Amino acid sequence: MIYTVTFNPAIDYVVHTNGMNWGSVNRSSREEIYFGGKGINVSIVLRELGITSKTMGFTAGFTGKAIEQGVCAMGIEADFVRLGHGNSRINVKIKADEETEINGQGPDIDADALEKLFGKLDRLSDGDILILAGSIPQSLPSDIYEKILERLSGRDIKTVVDATNDLLINVLKYHPFLIKPNNHELGEIFGVSVNTHEEAAEYAAKLREMGARNVLVSMAEKGAILLDENGKLYECGVCKGLVKNSVGAGDSMLAGFVAGCEKGDFGYALKLGTACGGATTFSEGLAKKELIDELMKQL
Repeated sequence: MIYTVTFNPAIDYVVHTNGMNWGSVNRSSREEIYFGGKGINVSIVLRELGITSKTMGFTAGFTGKAIEQGVCAMGIEADFVRLGHGNSRINVKIKADEETEINGQGPDIDADALEKLFGKLDRLSDGDILILAGSIPQSLPSDIYEKILERLSGRDIKTVVDATNDLLINVLKYHPFLIKPNNHELGEIFGVSVNTHEEAAEYAAKLREMGARNVLVSMAEKGAILLDENGKLYECGVCKGLVKNSVGAGDSMLAGFVAGCEKGDFGYALKLGTACGGATTFSEGLAKKELIDELMKQL
């Protein structure tokens, strides 16, 4: 089973308008509602690829119930810890001449709720995959990723981490199966600019030396690379299409790569991840199977 964790899931309320006049009443041309958070996004794309997953994390209030119901309606098993106070966040995304986002804070997560999540994670079995993706709410300890990987260490569970800076660096000693920085995040870790596949491979190798088993680096219009646990480098170009959306592209790529690994072929997994990321970029929402299949033919 694949498990995804979203500590701070959200309802994404997307408002399209022909123009914004700040300080006055504005009318939308259309609206969309999505249930999101990086882990949930991964589960949604996995479901599109026919891969079963269970999504975990924390929900609260009426918005939390809506998130749980929405996720289940998409055919994804939800196993959230329900908080007794607050509301899960609503993120407002205004798409006018420019795109503006207002992200909510979400509810506080106390020690008892965190212990309940740990209890759920303790029930994972050998051979399972756990995907940790995204930022950490202020109410959680900053080393929460590290605590989770420490708790699971010594078991045959593949861990996948999509995080930045210290959140990522501090888990490397637990040898995660896969990490997925983009080229900008990779550069921030080492205080450099990463602009080419060669540079990405050089610094991905440093992350492998620090403990990561496989390093996937997404590079937007420059494609992506994977440096695997044996030091083999895989490279992939980018799909062509009309860019419509930037939200969830990295999560989609991660989902595609993990799904592709089921075939035991990292080259195929990199292509499927690239196609999934492209399919989200070229869509209003997350990737759909039909477009993913079309983009695979480009790679």
